[in-house]
Amino acid sequence: MSNDFDPFSLEIIQNSIDAACEEMFTGMRQTAMSTIIYEVLDFGVGITDPEGSLVSQGAGIPIFIGMLEPGVKAIYKKFKAAGRIFPGDIFITNDPWHGGASHLNDVSLLMPVFSGDTLIAWTANKAHWSDIGGMVPGSVAIEATEVYQEGLQFPDIKLFERGEPIESVIDMIRANSRLPDNTLGDMWAGVASLRLGANRLEQLVQTYGQEVFTEALRRYMDYGEVVSRQALAQLPKGTFRTVGDLESLGQVKMLLTITDDHFTIDLRGNRSQVNEPANCPYAVTLCGAKVAFKAITDPGGICNAGVFRPLRLLCDEGSLFAAKRPAPVGLFHEPVMFVTDLVWRSLADVLPEQLTAGHFGSVGALVIGSIHPDTGKPAFLIEPEVGGFGAGLGYDGANAQFSKIDGETFNTPVELNEARNAVFVRQYRFNEEDGGEGEYRGGKGVVLEYEIKGEGAWTTGLFTPNHTTAPWSINGGEPGSSNRVEIIRSDGKREILGKFSNVPLNQGDIIRVVTGAGGGAGDPLRRDRSILESDIRNGYVSERQARQYYGFSDNQ
Repeated sequence: MSNDFDPFSLEIIQNSIDAACEEMFTGMRQTAMSTIIYEVLDFGVGITDPEGSLVSQGAGIPIFIGMLEPGVKAIYKKFKAAGRIFPGDIFITNDPWHGGASHLNDVSLLMPVFSGDTLIAWTANKAHWSDIGGMVPGSVAIEATEVYQEGLQFPDIKLFERGEPIESVIDMIRANSRLPDNTLGDMWAGVASLRLGANRLEQLVQTYGQEVFTEALRRYMDYGEVVSRQALAQLPKGTFRTVGDLESLGQVKMLLTITDDHFTIDLRGNRSQVNEPANCPYAVTLCGAKVAFKAITDPGGICNAGVFRPLRLLCDEGSLFAAKRPAPVGLFHEPVMFVTDLVWRSLADVLPEQLTAGHFGSVGALVIGSIHPDTGKPAFLIEPEVGGFGAGLGYDGANAQFSKIDGETFNTPVELNEARNAVFVRQYRFNEEDGGEGEYRGGKGVVLEYEIKGEGAWTTGLFTPNHTTAPWSINGGEPGSSNRVEIIRSDGKREILGKFSNVPLNQGDIIRVVTGAGGGAGDPLRRDRSILESDIRNGYVSERQARQYYGFSDNQ
């Protein structure tokens, strides 16, 4: 192909593709039915080349965006050979093994984009559908022993053909979801998002021509590789060994090898897949590896397939991190986050100015369902929870942030949860328990209490790991604190839980979420006294904690 391309046109196309992704993201946010999408932003959008390599992405969940690639590639492989990809088609998949899904709730919609008869790109989105059937409401059951118990599976199939919906597939979705109106509303929002992006790409091709458009995609990904390799050259070289405790799943060992050419994460030799939903298919684990790689190399730069060309991931087939069908995968997010944390931890000592201590280490997914007392209709709250991030050498950890793999998500506003989801929020504040003390403090977790107002209520919570194991500290700081959920019954009885599903609740019961502080950095006795006094005044450190950990005395 000729190199005589106008660089300004290429740059305009590349930036226009980024803008199209952001427009897709905004369109989906503004039209979705469920708060988990339009408030929490538990979705991601992207644009790929014809074969499925990611060219650009919008804001959203990082591991969702990373799994759009295998989704498109699976569809392309299945339908291209048979000549069954047409303009106007939309495909649907939530297959965890080759369809780019994480768990069955996370559904991908994928649309081919054509210029005449030529496939030029794909628009894609992936979002958490609140209920997709299965053995429990919300479709995530800690009791699941195989994926068939976790809900409806879309095995890389068509949802639309030549622009027309396939009604039998839509009927199947309606029949299998406990929240059919919300689910189908979210589906149509995804469809609109895809079409919006496709229109923008078609306009670019009409303006600049197909050859220039294709070259812009190729060069954009090549540029992503250049950026990563430049960052890789600045990292320390060698092999770094790390072992961590994944609580009930036991120890996980990892070898991280950094050379001039590759960043290799080796998870071989770990335990086999388990008969509980804490398994990760290989593509999911790879997304966690991508999150860590991107954060360490070039966190603020572009993100496309080229960026990750230096990354290698090694796993044993059939292991916890490369599970085979029919392993249940509902809690995939906790082990995959653990992988990102192990990468982070393995380099914390050699990159002390760049990396922090451990964070609270959980998505903290909470689901509350009931029948709304005012409307008589199902009320459904689902959201991740925030916690503390680790401190670094020279700065305190961030307070009350979403986990490393959650990206640009938000909490649902208190007012909205109270109005729509049949709960009353009794308190939402920083967690004042011990944890994360240091010359630089770990960030604070939170305490959040929901009082149940609906009837026939139930709850599911997925607060592992770091339910019993505290986030790690660095350079003499104190470990962070752990996560837990308390159910306070209306008669005063308390239950303390980590992960649980479909626990019955009564009106007046309280769900109390407690998330941990991040690990501290440096000896607490070295904390600047003026900063410590400010901490005490502002409630970040109690007087008792100041005396016990920081050696504070009024006589100093």
